Amino acid sequence: MSARTASTRPSRTLVLAFAAALAATLASAQAPAAPAAVRPANPLLAEWTTPFGVPPFADIKDEHFAPALREAMARHAEEVRAIAGNPAPPTFANTLEALDDSGVLLDRVRTVFFNLAGAETNDNLQAIQKEFAPLMAAHTDDIRLDEALFRRVKAVWDQRATLQLRPDQLRLLDEEYKDFVRAGALLTGEQKQRMRDINKELASLAVRFSDNLLKETNAYKLVIETPDGLAGLPPGVIAGAAEAAKAAKLEGKWVFTLHAPSIWPFLQYASDRELRRQILTAYLTRCDHGDERDNKAVIARIAALRAARAQLLGYKTWADFALEKAMARTPAGVYGLLDKVWPPALAVARREAADLQATIDAEGGDFKLASWDWRYYAEKVKKARFDLDDTQLRPYFPLDRVREGAFMVANRLYGITLTERKDVPVYHPEVKAFEVKEKDGTHIGIFYVDYHPRPGKRGGAWSTAYRRQWIRPDGTFVTPVVSNVGNFSRPTGETPALLSLDEVETLFHEFGHGLHQLLSRCRYRGQSGSGVPRDFVELPSQIMENWAKEPEVLKTYARHWKTGEPIPDELIAKIVKSEHFDQGFATVEYVAASLLDMDWHTLTEAKEVDTPAFEKASLAKMALPAEIPPRYRSTYFNHIVGGYAAGYYSYLWSEVLDSDAFEAFKEKGLFDQATAKAFRDNVLSKGGSEDAMTLYVRFRGREPRVEPLLKKRGLL
Repeated sequence: MSARTASTRPSRTLVLAFAAALAATLASAQAPAAPAAVRPANPLLAEWTTPFGVPPFADIKDEHFAPALREAMARHAEEVRAIAGNPAPPTFANTLEALDDSGVLLDRVRTVFFNLAGAETNDNLQAIQKEFAPLMAAHTDDIRLDEALFRRVKAVWDQRATLQLRPDQLRLLDEEYKDFVRAGALLTGEQKQRMRDINKELASLAVRFSDNLLKETNAYKLVIETPDGLAGLPPGVIAGAAEAAKAAKLEGKWVFTLHAPSIWPFLQYASDRELRRQILTAYLTRCDHGDERDNKAVIARIAALRAARAQLLGYKTWADFALEKAMARTPAGVYGLLDKVWPPALAVARREAADLQATIDAEGGDFKLASWDWRYYAEKVKKARFDLDDTQLRPYFPLDRVREGAFMVANRLYGITLTERKDVPVYHPEVKAFEVKEKDGTHIGIFYVDYHPRPGKRGGAWSTAYRRQWIRPDGTFVTPVVSNVGNFSRPTGETPALLSLDEVETLFHEFGHGLHQLLSRCRYRGQSGSGVPRDFVELPSQIMENWAKEPEVLKTYARHWKTGEPIPDELIAKIVKSEHFDQGFATVEYVAASLLDMDWHTLTEAKEVDTPAFEKASLAKMALPAEIPPRYRSTYFNHIVGGYAAGYYSYLWSEVLDSDAFEAFKEKGLFDQATAKAFRDNVLSKGGSEDAMTLYVRFRGREPRVEPLLKKRGLL
């Protein structure tokens, strides 16, 4: 998932079960079953006979999800109950492997549901999500707090030194035991009930936060009624705004929204300063208006509950709890990295701000640089300094060619091919499906791409899976079904979707996540693909970004959408020369958001704070320049409501890894087969089956160095 975007990507896919009492409650809550002869089949519960066993999207209706989730949870409860009540002495096979192998049906149902709830949601799915979020939290609690099951897990864990386990088995045992303890298995009865209450409320609050953000983002429209308001905008941007207006039944006008392909080009090119102020202010104040979509109290309550949960488990703060399983290990480790990057980034950003102010002054502008001016004047400075702007590059980046460029890189590195399959079901007409194969024709998996914004799709870009790779107990290799979802520029009229360079990098980034899942070769579902520490998961994605702008690679895929001519050498030279441009701004806005995240999650008191005052104090402490807002403010920081709580720094941590790792390719050749094989064998295929640093050192021969990152960002 791109650092520019929102993402939900679980670090483990093992879905934990309900205990018997909840299972019985859920089962009894279902409507009486109709006679088998007349009861319509629920496709979510049936065997899928589709090509490669992908979801039969056309057959799945909204009304299928609630009964399927209930039934799948009830069946899973039976499986787990059998594990906990097994009269045989606990072993690795009958306890740990059995747990990882359980809940396949529930995993299948819930992944379809939650993936569609992110990429193609509606009021019905949102209502189901609100209903089932606390149930799924209870689902996890009932298994993690089951004393009989924990005794079995602990009994195996206590014997670990004598069991002669493989590295992946030992890691599964160690992680499972710690997950039980971190979920509260060692708490008293009263404390366990408190844990259940906290988790239930947190689950509901997370859904509320995300729903508020989606509604707020979709609600805003900047409507321009006369051509005067379009001054400075490129024709393609104007055409897109006209089509957006037509879709909003405002034909003859122009509409700009808070979705990335609309707002960022507007801020880059619109000459009307007041309109730039309006749209950026709307973006920065999302869910901060005191109405029913306000998230100030929601995020404050989430932070307080997380602090309470961490302290219940004996940790000082949520960050101490969350980072225990990360590569950074401690809040001090995270702040240590951020503190290394912040001073040089801030110094560069201040020089950049001075350049922009000088341009304003030279044009006779009688005002001080503001946040809504930055992108507009940065484009002017970039054009003047490098004779380069976004409008020159977009014609060479039609989406289909960029996608094929990413596929080509994977082919040259790993020998795999991706071929579109029209016979594979998709959930929306814009979605494409590709079969992924090894060089010898062996099927690897299915890869979906869904690239354009829609009202039912949350913002950002992310990678997910409809089926994780794993190996069943009978030895059957289960192939993955993976999806990349984005919000890239749309086609306009006869012109195909033409991407910005930032969108090109994001496409490569998410494809890197996809490769991590597709090339996984793990026995256990919980370890496969992206089942790795949060601050390691971005390595496979961010390293792919490096190939996107390499001159050798650009020449193969960057071709003019009309003429087919490759991107000229002079344009490539300008891209290379301008690579460090505006990196102070980009680094400062990112690190500011990372520091804000850490401040929220190093609260030592489990009480709700005043969100505006807290955020103001946090930003003041870091001396953030007024003209550079953090990449995310508290009321729309969806990353930290999801899986990146005390983890948004992960993109920078992983960038240390990817910058250092890519140096190996630069040293030996961009497509050096030995280096590519080492990366595939030691990183991509291993998932979370071993310690992350162990895997990295096995690939690189040493631990990573921070200097390549600083060099890459122009901060040395």
